[in-house]
Parts: sequence; structure tokens; C-alpha cells
Amino acid sequence: MPRIPGQIDVAKTEAILDAAVEVIGERGLAAPMEAIAKRAGVSKQTVYNHYGSKAELMRALMQRRVERVTAPLRGQDAVDNPTAALEAYARSLLETVITNKSYSMMRVVMMGAGEMPDVAQEVYEAGPLSARRQLAAFLKTETELGRMKVEDCDQAAEFFSGMILGHNQMRALLRLPSDKTPEEFGRFAREAAERFMRAYAL
Repeated sequence: MPRIPGQIDVAKTEAILDAAVEVIGERGLAAPMEAIAKRAGVSKQTVYNHYGSKAELMRALMQRRVERVTAPLRGQDAVDNPTAALEAYARSLLETVITNKSYSMMRVVMMGAGEMPDVAQEVYEAGPLSARRQLAAFLKTETELGRMKVEDCDQAAEFFSGMILGHNQMRALLRLPSDKTPEEFGRFAREAAERFMRAYAL
């Protein structure tokens, strides 16, 4: 079977990013690129060909995570039913919070931020800040369509993110087990979306 152009590169990229989540989560920001390459089953040079520095690698990790988390905010379904889109986004955000691999990496980033501020900056900009901006853009679109009335979209996005994360994020960062079942998280996401819409919907 002939290879699809770019197929190998995509597979290697995913392998490198998956390995980076595991290795950095286990060994911290100081984990050598060589260890990430070994876990991914590629050469060290391949890692550097994809990502020239640890900061670039971390940015790519955050971008991949944000792409998945914010997926419910894109497409016609999101435009047709903003409440459902916000609920799905909240669920996606909560799933990220309660995923051990995701938050083990976030913990080590926070611990190593003083020694590697450039990496910490990349993580913040490509992660939390990017997600909040995409949510703000969604709220702006809904306001322009006349279904919501949001005067300060950035502030409203911060309100919604804080409503969802808050206590749940703190437990994850402290390595405490979740105090909610998947069903409870679902109800939490739905209630947050509905309350938010009652505050901002026309």
C-alpha cells in the first residue's frame, strides 16, 4: 500500500507529543529531549527537527490540548446551539482537569517555572490564554448574531472558565482524587452552561 504524503510525519509528531507528556510529567521540565525521543521511538535529531527547543515543544503540547478542548466551540453545531456548545466545552475542560497525565505535566511546569520562565510563558500563552481567547471569540460571534449580549467577551470568558475549573482544578493540582463521578461532572457542565446563558442570553 503506498504511503500517504505526510502520514509518517504526523505519526511521529503525535508519538513525540505523547512521549513528552509522559516524560515531562515523570521527570519535570528538565527532562532531556533524548529521553523524550527514546520514549517516542525516534531519534533525538528527529525531535529537534520537529521542535527546535523545549519551549517550542511545550507550545505544541499546549496547542494540541487547546485544539481538543475548544473543538465544541467551532462549526455550525456551535452556532446553532450555543448552550450545548458551552456545555460540551465545559465537559471537555473538566475531562482535561481530571486526566492525570495532563495535570501531572502542569504541576511540573509550575514547579519549574522559576528556572525556565520562557517555557512557562509558552505554556501559558498557548494553553490557558489561547483557550480563553477562543471562548471569547465564540461569545463575540454569538453577540454579533444577536443571541447573546456580552459587553466584555474576555471578562465573560474568564468568568465561565473560572466557574468550570476553580475547585476541580485545585484538587487536580494537589493530586487529590476527584470528588465527582463522570455523571456529576456532566450535570455540573450542563448547569454551568445554563446559568451562564441565563446571565448573557437575550
